Amino acid sequence: MTRTRPDVTFLAPRAASARLSRRALLAGFGVVGLGALSACGKTTKMAASPPTDGELESKLNLYSWGDYDAPEIIDAFKSKFDVLVQVDSYGSNEELAAKLSTSRGTSGYDVVVPTGSNVPQMLEHDLLQELDLSLIPNFEHIDDNFKNQYFDPENTYTVCKAWGTTGFVYNTKKIDRDLTSWQDFVDTAQKEAAGTTALLEDPWEVAAIALAAMGVSLNTEDEGELDEARKIIVDQLAPNIKAYIGNAATGMIQGSFTLLHAFNGDARQGLTEVKDPESWKFVFPTPSANLWTDTWAIATGAPHPDSAHAFINHMISPDTAVEQLDYIGYPIGTKGLAEQAKKAELDEQDLIFPAQEVLDRLEPSKKTPADQIRTEIYADAQARSGA
Repeated sequence: MTRTRPDVTFLAPRAASARLSRRALLAGFGVVGLGALSACGKTTKMAASPPTDGELESKLNLYSWGDYDAPEIIDAFKSKFDVLVQVDSYGSNEELAAKLSTSRGTSGYDVVVPTGSNVPQMLEHDLLQELDLSLIPNFEHIDDNFKNQYFDPENTYTVCKAWGTTGFVYNTKKIDRDLTSWQDFVDTAQKEAAGTTALLEDPWEVAAIALAAMGVSLNTEDEGELDEARKIIVDQLAPNIKAYIGNAATGMIQGSFTLLHAFNGDARQGLTEVKDPESWKFVFPTPSANLWTDTWAIATGAPHPDSAHAFINHMISPDTAVEQLDYIGYPIGTKGLAEQAKKAELDEQDLIFPAQEVLDRLEPSKKTPADQIRTEIYADAQARSGA
């Protein structure tokens, strides 16, 4: 659909094209170890945010991923509350953390959007301040699946902004058997899809293929398990990989791939754009996969705390959930969104909303010291593939 330019000031150009999703931007940045924050040093003193007083400030500074919110919804907030919204963008969680850490609470940013796996390290460095959930009444509409997650058990600092998972998509005209597991993915990449398989540009996600096929935790720190995963990725998968890509939709449309490692929203995008969508099938593989969550949070030292709370409340409203889903390609965590999407007749709804039995077996990614090993596995795999 045609979108008109809203009355919102963007401090950086829109960073994503129609085929460059939020997850594509994250790919390659998601797992680089804990060095980015550690390099900034543990902050010893952070500027304080003024207390909330019930009066919305006239400005709101949002620091988020490029093109990660429907501009019309942001503009509606500006019009309703007479608050000037300025939006700046970053390309990785590490960039966000470095900006907040080096400024020590004086960045000027109010609302930020860290990925859940990065929240514990950001809290360790005092980069986020506590939320007042009484000022975010729409929090009651957040699905219980996306409350009280491991990185913020009481939702003291964060609220779900968007979520998704990882699986794979394959061309059923080229691969005429049902694939259901990560072991099926590994086997098929070496057989029918040899030389026409794509992996994501994400070390954690690539390692998770092997770890899931092995039946161990996707967040394992066990060096023996990771060494076994290395053999599967580097020796079995890598010689058969055609490319490492950020967005499976691009590969599906390009036409030379038959099996693609994919975030579910990106696969859905591909299915809506390929000429023969009936020839493609997306799989939520057994036994497990990543359940990633991006979050709304307020930066320590935020100069406009009342407007920040009001903005988060506005952005998670059930009234705009379908519009936001349609724009960013991923659900925002509100209850009943699947039913709303059905009424709105959005395409490929089964890919947007995994069944509860799928959600129950997913494992959220975590930052651990062993991420360095995952990065090394990924680099070795690329070298073996000639990428």
